[in-house]
Amino acid sequence: MTAVSKAKSKRAIDPGNGTNTKSTVLSLAKGLRVLESFSARESEQTLSQIAAKAGLNAGTAFRVVKTFVTLGYLRQIDGAKRYRLAMKALDLGFSALAAMDPHESSRPILRSLVGEVSEAASVCVLEGADVVYIERVQAGWMRLGVNVRVGSRIPAYCTAAGHAILAHLPSERRLEVLRLRERVKLTPRTLVTIAEIERRLDRVRKLGYALSDQETIPGLRVLAAPILDADGHPYGAVSVAAPSMAGSVDDFVAASVAPLGRAALELSRIFRVSGAASTA
Repeated sequence: MTAVSKAKSKRAIDPGNGTNTKSTVLSLAKGLRVLESFSARESEQTLSQIAAKAGLNAGTAFRVVKTFVTLGYLRQIDGAKRYRLAMKALDLGFSALAAMDPHESSRPILRSLVGEVSEAASVCVLEGADVVYIERVQAGWMRLGVNVRVGSRIPAYCTAAGHAILAHLPSERRLEVLRLRERVKLTPRTLVTIAEIERRLDRVRKLGYALSDQETIPGLRVLAAPILDADGHPYGAVSVAAPSMAGSVDDFVAASVAPLGRAALELSRIFRVSGAASTA
């Protein structure tokens, strides 16, 4: 086999992403690589930039781009030799997002939070005076000493998830929730008066997360962040839990706060596009 025939054979089975299959439609693969070359940072590109990012020669890139312009998936910027995604391409993404099940979509996010530091991760929503677990992922072996599952309820006034939600409710709504039930000390560290809970919630708003250090169950630490809609109202909260014997509270917060914050932002987007109603 000559070098030319070898190259042709390789192109026939390799669409450019390492896939080795006779069923690949190469022209379609090239077209998708053109669409994938656009990003939030590079929303507008020249033909040469598109060709370079998609791994295509100039002639092929030109034909693919012009086809997408004709079909309405790309548009050329007026007065410039630059292109950007058109609404028809964006509609494909919106359709995929609209079909997302927030419960199904949250599981891989929660799994990413469970590891060496945190032994469980959960999504909770406010219902009455309680937070209710609607999704939960935990390690195969647990040292938390609690049996929490989907559907479990815990008081909002004394939990990290509850504080993460309450901190972002309007004042009247927050007081209404706090007064729905008797607030009792579950451990010596439990906050029970409205004044001390309000001081805690001020801190939650400033930090962006809530911490419960053995305030609900001795030996249990929980860090929670709010899942917010576009107006800052809470859909619920995402939390991670670890046993206090695993290390210091500072180490727990330091290791958990950044990934928890990223998870909260991702879940906020999922809840938003799914049309879920916020608590407020």
